[in-house]
Amino acid sequence: MSTVRDISLAPLGRKKIEWVKDFMPVLSELCESFKREKPFKGLRVSVCVHLEAKTAYLALVMRDGGAEVSVTGSNPLSTKDEICAALAADGMDVHAFYGATDEEYEEHIRRTVEFKPHIIIDDGGEFVSMLTDKHPEYAENLIGGCEETTTGIHRLRARAADGTLPFPMLAVNDADCKHLFDNRHGTGQSVWDGIMYSTNNMVTGKTVVVAGYGFCSSGIANRAKGLGANVIVTEVNPFRALEAAMDGFRVMPMDEAAPLGDIFITATGCKDVIRRRHFEVMKHNAMLANAGHFDVEINKIELAELAVSVDERKPFIIGYKLADGRTINLLADGRLVNIVAGNGHPAEIMDLSFAIQALCARHIALHGRNMKPGLYDVPREIDNTVIGMKLRAMGLTIDRLTDEQKAYLNGK
Repeated sequence: MSTVRDISLAPLGRKKIEWVKDFMPVLSELCESFKREKPFKGLRVSVCVHLEAKTAYLALVMRDGGAEVSVTGSNPLSTKDEICAALAADGMDVHAFYGATDEEYEEHIRRTVEFKPHIIIDDGGEFVSMLTDKHPEYAENLIGGCEETTTGIHRLRARAADGTLPFPMLAVNDADCKHLFDNRHGTGQSVWDGIMYSTNNMVTGKTVVVAGYGFCSSGIANRAKGLGANVIVTEVNPFRALEAAMDGFRVMPMDEAAPLGDIFITATGCKDVIRRRHFEVMKHNAMLANAGHFDVEINKIELAELAVSVDERKPFIIGYKLADGRTINLLADGRLVNIVAGNGHPAEIMDLSFAIQALCARHIALHGRNMKPGLYDVPREIDNTVIGMKLRAMGLTIDRLTDEQKAYLNGK
């Protein structure tokens, strides 16, 4: 039995799912082929991704491919109750609702793996942690799975290195169709959508401090520049720091940037990127937002310890008033600002990412039993298939090498 908050929201959820389907042509094309091929017939698939309309469409595509599907959300503040209701009303196994407590959130994940899946589609390593550390008995049917995020890949690499990853996982986040588009362009747009929607403030002329310069954070920084901000980048990786400098950004440590910034955005996958000593020197009404998977990049405990009062100033914005009269504003409770305070990545971007997920899940269904435990790159042919489908859907064509050109490039 599904665990949702309000089944009466199903009609609204269905409308939202129908809307995104119109802008996800690659996933729609895969859906038609899956209906014919039934690559997941007889298999159970558990999905843990931010549970909103685009994820719902992925789950429906998997079901159309013959799978029994159980879904949960990968963040309690990104879950959309109307989407949960729509899936549950359509007969799918759903365990999620908005604003779940830590205990409820863990129970939702447990209920979804209690399904004893053959394939998992994971986000942040939530399923992997549950299936290896707490409930290995639910992994008895598991063939393998796919991981969506940078943070999840970090966790899986650590497990693979110390021998605690007992099944094959595909690093979907590292596929070109994922990190080159989803991480850079999807995050770049959706983070600013969430910040501008929740604050209703200008970006032009502001000093924006972006922590990190990976694919996600470089997208955020470049979109801020396009919006007219003065951008500072902080980094721990010297190569990325140099890249940011050559892209025209100021580069400095967070200790130096803290007194200068009007808006701070973290997207590093690490913890304590912004903490007490930084809060102590920030401007009055500085805005803090996070775009990393977990809410640990901005140290909320130390911010609360500094505050003499805490107030919800408007939806998605908590004001922490300090003893000297300054207020520091935390957006989306330090969770993923683009999904909590916004609508997440555009449908056209998630069309690429979820097409990769769907084909990787099919790869696991077909080949996973012959794969040793460990973390694997996405097969190049899957990347090439998806990018070709996307170009066709956009009406774009490209040049092709002649036989003579191929021979030349091969040194012949």
